[in-house]
Amino acid sequence: MPEPYIRLAVPADEEELAVLDRATWSTLHAVAPPPQGPFFDERHVPEDHLVAEADGRVVGYVRIGRPTPLASNAHVLQIQGLVVAEEARGLGLGRALIRAAVDAARGRGARRLSLRVLGHNAPARALYESEGFTVEGVQPEEFLLDGTYADDVLMGRKL
Repeated sequence: MPEPYIRLAVPADEEELAVLDRATWSTLHAVAPPPQGPFFDERHVPEDHLVAEADGRVVGYVRIGRPTPLASNAHVLQIQGLVVAEEARGLGLGRALIRAAVDAARGRGARRLSLRVLGHNAPARALYESEGFTVEGVQPEEFLLDGTYADDVLMGRKL
């Protein structure tokens, strides 16, 4: 696979992102039902996404958004999705997307970057920890996924 590059998403990426989202959906990382509708909507706009592109196609993305609409929380941004295509895994793309998210959050004036990850998603947790995120809280058995309870782990880092 050619070296991917990371860029800001544009509206024309919507179909490729929707296909990628459906192809990678799993209860390893998702608490919502499998994605059905459009990728972009009023809450998830192209400007909140960085995409990894290789050989003219999207192979990953990271979504950065505000955790709440409160003005008192405007200094915090949150990673609200990180996806890498199956064929692009193991190449450091997830790490590159996290680093790009950190840079983008700083560029948007954020002082903190947070995220939520399922307790059983050990690979993602290890990746986030290696990039400076620490566990800030755990909600035990917050979700019931495929008949098994899963912890919701809040992680964050200063920027």
